[in-house]
Amino acid sequence: MVFPSAPILITGASQRIGLDCAKRLLADGHSVIVSCRSDRPGVQQLRDLGALAIHADFSSEASILAFIDELGSHTDSLRAIVHNASQWLAETPGNEAAAFTQMFNVHMLAPYLINLHCATLLHRSPVADIVHISDDVTRKGSSKHIAYCASKAGLESLTLSFAAKFAPRIKVNSIAPALLMFQPDDDAAYRAKTLAKSAMGIEPGAEVIYQSLRYLLDNPYVTGTTLTVNGGRHLK
Repeated sequence: MVFPSAPILITGASQRIGLDCAKRLLADGHSVIVSCRSDRPGVQQLRDLGALAIHADFSSEASILAFIDELGSHTDSLRAIVHNASQWLAETPGNEAAAFTQMFNVHMLAPYLINLHCATLLHRSPVADIVHISDDVTRKGSSKHIAYCASKAGLESLTLSFAAKFAPRIKVNSIAPALLMFQPDDDAAYRAKTLAKSAMGIEPGAEVIYQSLRYLLDNPYVTGTTLTVNGGRHLK
């Protein structure tokens, strides 16, 4: 595929936030590359809209490096990298280490290696960004989801380090959302309880993340920042 401009890479874009952001970027005229762990219906939607989809398995160093090699065979530049790939695994007795390792690889090792190895591609774009999609849970921790929270907090630490390392050519920021969209099988009681946790008390949808991403891509004077998108949960 020949790209008319330096493409934006979005990892984990087969559904929900990543899918919506990829569609919106395509509609705004950007070239887009997405990574996907499986061929969900959203992946074909993106292909039909003009995106390049690359299969990615971020479960190990070897598979992450294989993805980076594959990416480099398709483009010699990148306008931005949006690290949206995420995994939530229950920390059940006897499975704690495996769950922690898996989420560490997806939330930290993959962004770390991709940022390091793709810096050359970003430098070939006149303007370049890295955006990490974190989670508002890192603000206060989680007694129930310790490994998930810790690995997402580590991603925010990577934001600070890479922002310092890559300045001033590449801006590096995070977006930390709280609940954005319910799952279809979430019952009324759960929805009411969850909405009550924020000052705004709404289910905003994926649109607010695209607005946040757009702000970070367009603003030339923001780096090393975590943009909290939580509807005022910190006020409750």
